[in-house]
Amino acid sequence: MMVLITYDVSTMDQEGQKRLKQVAKKCQSYGQRVQGSVFECLLEPAMLIDIKESLKEIINDTTDTIRFYNLGGNWKEKIDCIGVNHTYDPCGPLII
Repeated sequence: MMVLITYDVSTMDQEGQKRLKQVAKKCQSYGQRVQGSVFECLLEPAMLIDIKESLKEIINDTTDTIRFYNLGGNWKEKIDCIGVNHTYDPCGPLII
């Protein structure tokens, strides 16, 4: 299933800046950054549980927010982009 992960981490102090980097790094290990604080992640249900638990351990739940939008298996028809589109097809071939 395709899951869109968005986050807003308070960076008012050095700890917040550290959390922001940790959240971005964790999301990057599960998917593709499509905007500054937005990742598209093609996940199995167990992977979604894992990333949620990992992110819960990183954030400050009184100042930070992470949102998960489950686009399901038919996600290609639910994403539309206007302007520059630097994303990839996670189901397509990967050339390294």
